[in-house]
Amino acid sequence: VQLQASGGGLVQAGGSLRLSCAASGRTVVMAWFRQAPGKEREFLAAHRWREYYADSVKGRFTISRDNAKNTLYLQMNSLKPGDTAVYYCAAGDRLIQSTLGEGTAYDYWGQGTQVTVSS
Repeated sequence: VQLQASGGGLVQAGGSLRLSCAASGRTVVMAWFRQAPGKEREFLAAHRWREYYADSVKGRFTISRDNAKNTLYLQMNSLKPGDTAVYYCAAGDRLIQSTLGEGTAYDYWGQGTQVTVSS
């Protein structure tokens, strides 16, 4: 499965962006991660029959999935400079709920899209 992320860009603090991740095939789980310079990769949200969120983005970010299009979305609102990072989509079939936040549990990764939030 190949993943293609898009939708990143430069936005002012308080603004919104919607990321998209187009998949070449269907998987059970799709998720979003991000990695800021000098920091570890961070789990944001996953879709596995329902939505799961990291506490750091709950209430600001919304994950959704269009199964007909094999596309995953991440609506990001109230963006902060601390949200600046490269955002990655990931997918896999063998994850259970307890492993959704573990990047090593995913089989497929997109190339990443840069999100920059200015103050």
